[in-house]
Amino acid sequence: MSIKKGDKIKVEYTGTLDDGKVFDTSEGKKPLEFEVGSAQIIKGFDEAVVGMKKGEKKEITVKPEEAYGNPNMELIKKVPREQLPKDTELKPGMVLLLKSHSGHQFPATIIEVTDKEVTIDLNHPLAGKTIHFKLEIVDISS
Repeated sequence: MSIKKGDKIKVEYTGTLDDGKVFDTSEGKKPLEFEVGSAQIIKGFDEAVVGMKKGEKKEITVKPEEAYGNPNMELIKKVPREQLPKDTELKPGMVLLLKSHSGHQFPATIIEVTDKEVTIDLNHPLAGKTIHFKLEIVDISS
């Protein structure tokens, strides 16, 4: 049985960057479960599993446009220093978990810190990056 849109699948995966650094893996965890074609995961991964069979392995490369997109300069913001935690030493490269008005948490990477303001990047940390996956289909159900 080949995977088609609407199927629910379980997949073991390892995601790496161009330099080979692993950014995410299912190893040691439960396999990733999702409904194919439902936009629950990045487009390039979702489309790559269509036509695969249980037990099949595959390596894919996903360009930024089919992953986390290209960086959006409008998502780089300057925030007054007093609006951020006072008990934390803020440094470039740190990731803060911010909360939206609706209560959702999202990561923001610090780019620059001055006495008066902090420049943060609200783009996804993998925006602009080509990513690679090793996939293995472990289960398919219609």
